[in-house]
Amino acid sequence: MKILLLGKDGQVGWELQRSLAPLGEVVALGSTDLHPCGDLTDLSGITATVGAVAPDVIVNAAAYTAVDRAEQEAQRAAHINAAAPGTLARLAEGCNALLVHYSSDYVFDGSAEVPWHESDPMNPINAYGTSKADGERAIVASGCKHLILRTSWVYAARRGNFISTMLKLARERDSLTVINDQHGAPTGAELIADVTAHAIRATQDYPANTGTYHLAAAGTASWYDYARAVIALARRLGMPTRITDKDIHAISTDDYPTPAKRPLNSRLNTAKLRSTFNLTLPVWEQGVQRAVTEILQS
Repeated sequence: MKILLLGKDGQVGWELQRSLAPLGEVVALGSTDLHPCGDLTDLSGITATVGAVAPDVIVNAAAYTAVDRAEQEAQRAAHINAAAPGTLARLAEGCNALLVHYSSDYVFDGSAEVPWHESDPMNPINAYGTSKADGERAIVASGCKHLILRTSWVYAARRGNFISTMLKLARERDSLTVINDQHGAPTGAELIADVTAHAIRATQDYPANTGTYHLAAAGTASWYDYARAVIALARRLGMPTRITDKDIHAISTDDYPTPAKRPLNSRLNTAKLRSTFNLTLPVWEQGVQRAVTEILQS
């Protein structure tokens, strides 16, 4: 099996280089790779790359992820998150390859009281979510074989993310305020990559597995819960901090306005993924503990 991986340097892409290796030959490209091209803003270059590699599977881990900046750069976000996946889908259809693409809880408006199902209507409330929803629609419309994996609150032990930010602030500040009315499941890039490899193998054997799935760790947390867990873990592991639990204060979304509106409910129902691929997804605390430990030991 030959696999073309795009977005190799991102949180998920880095882990995919490890998890996909046992499946076959992996051609891993980042946005700065030009020959062959891994830059999703260069659609002619991407077309040439797919033609040259002739992959059995295309895994698109590249994306525009600057949620607030997307409000001013909606066209760029749309190009990377919608036009480029649409091109990849048409190329995949042309060479009979399986396209694996990552989407987001932000395709939903956050208004539901229960975790979102794959069949729930998309209704994004910001430019980033709109670009991700349009990317999904382009892939489905192409008719290519695909796995769209929607996930949420992604983190890893490398690169900047919520965990690394909380650890930094815990060393520097005397108190923190963290949003307590947005709920989701912190999901590790390592888990996403491992499930992706499993799903690819299973779908190669059973093509009827193609479609859209929700992929997130088990359990639910607010950003406030998440921050408290990270800092408590760090303190237990011996990291010196200026704050303790009593110095972390809960606030509402309205108390912390941002350029892009955030969904209050980012919970994803993963029953379809677990049933189809016979998987058990670990609770979010397990992955966060691994990440905090790895960051502090690095």
